[in-house]
Amino acid sequence: MRLLLLEDDLMIGEAVLDLLRAEHYAVDWVKDGEAAESALRTQDYDLVLLDLGVPRRDGLEVLRGLRARKQRMPVLITTARDAVQQRVEGLDAGADDYVLKPYDLDELLARIRALLRRAAGRAEPVYEHKGVSLNPATHEATVDGKPMVLSAREWAVLEALIARPGLILSRPQLEEKLYSWKDEISSNAVEVYIHGLRKKLGADLIRNVRGVGYMVPKE
Repeated sequence: MRLLLLEDDLMIGEAVLDLLRAEHYAVDWVKDGEAAESALRTQDYDLVLLDLGVPRRDGLEVLRGLRARKQRMPVLITTARDAVQQRVEGLDAGADDYVLKPYDLDELLARIRALLRRAAGRAEPVYEHKGVSLNPATHEATVDGKPMVLSAREWAVLEALIARPGLILSRPQLEEKLYSWKDEISSNAVEVYIHGLRKKLGADLIRNVRGVGYMVPKE
């Protein structure tokens, strides 16, 4: 999953960036509203972490802009503005959830997971499909009840596919979920991770739709 982090506090930003990367998220970090606006116009994200009091363009303006463009990714506001009216204003502008600084990092991760589940149309906290189980909270993967070790990138590919069975994702779409701006992308990276997953999980779980991309079949 690829996330956009808008945060101008360097200490908080670095801590959150390290936390999210350790949780297998690809993260682009921007420090002002203009940079966030530019990123949102050029890149698809699964979720946006949005601080309000940032330079050059207020986070609330950024939020209103992305909703005006019909961008539907979840938005989690992270801010020190604790007035009730400001929270109401953010939610009414299109935010999906709110967490006040200073926040607990475990709570932040739990809120992110909840919003990603909701965006995928799922309520259950564990992805289960054809004997494969993924628990985003613990990063435990099992096949028919047996533990399976996945690399961070294998996990990211499988999570993107198994979250929405039947949805075809092209190689560029999967690359966008795997890599942030600063990561180097090898030409056959996605194919390598798909091959590794098929060896570990069975050849039938991930289907290659010729000329289009990859999918986990619904049935």
